[in-house]
Amino acid sequence: MRSSNPVFSRRGFSRDTGYAGFNAPPQAGGAANPYAGTNPYAQGGNPSAQDQQQATQAPPQYTPQTRPMTMDDVVARTGMTLGTVIAGATVGWLFLTQSLGFAIGAGLVAMVLAFVQSFKRKPSPALILAYAALEGVFLGALSGFINGLPNMNGAPMQAVLGTMAVFVAMLVAYKTRIVRVTARFTRFVMIAALGFVLLSMVNLLFMVFGGGDGLGFRSGGLGIVFGIVGVVLGALFLALDFKQVEDGIAYGAPREESWLAAFGLTLTLVWIYMEMLRLISILRGD
Repeated sequence: MRSSNPVFSRRGFSRDTGYAGFNAPPQAGGAANPYAGTNPYAQGGNPSAQDQQQATQAPPQYTPQTRPMTMDDVVARTGMTLGTVIAGATVGWLFLTQSLGFAIGAGLVAMVLAFVQSFKRKPSPALILAYAALEGVFLGALSGFINGLPNMNGAPMQAVLGTMAVFVAMLVAYKTRIVRVTARFTRFVMIAALGFVLLSMVNLLFMVFGGGDGLGFRSGGLGIVFGIVGVVLGALFLALDFKQVEDGIAYGAPREESWLAAFGLTLTLVWIYMEMLRLISILRGD
């Protein structure tokens, strides 16, 4: 089964035994480590007798290409990516609030870059940071525009705080094993996400060709319910992301994979922020 997060669907971030993420640490009769053939220091490899003898004589000499990914790597790359989003959002908020056409263009380009990175075999830091900058410009301009509407002052800040609260709550729930990522959990999230996206697309088509709010998924009571479902789905995606990062570290994934983890976490947080901002706008609007 493929990961729910498209950036984790490439080599090493999928497994054949049921749920999204890295393969579980190798056990007797279990699946092999996907990094054993590409990273000589990954767990689960099959070193030769000569390699074993050399390993006992001297500690392994890591290089930037072979050093295993650590939590510090993931935190650092995620901080850089989110920092770039914030920088882009600042530019969009200050200079493009009244130029939504340009901001929407930046958002579309960011979407294209996200898809390009999703299908690349290796993470590209330049591509990921470019996506983050353009996505930030779009989010900043959109947030500034909404903030200037009647009854909407402060709505973007509330959405930011709400996104942070969802992240912390899900991290605590995951670390305390209140939320457990299993095959059934992942299947449920993927099916629910597919249904959510399809309903959103149908609603958009009705808006374009029928006018108004389409099927009503983005206003009134139904819009509130739909927004809550979107936020909950984003929170569930975070649990999948945490599991993928945790398994990647346990597996000895190469250091460069930390960029992919940062990219996936950024995509999920952007999803949550957008749904949170939409929900707050409905609650505070007429």
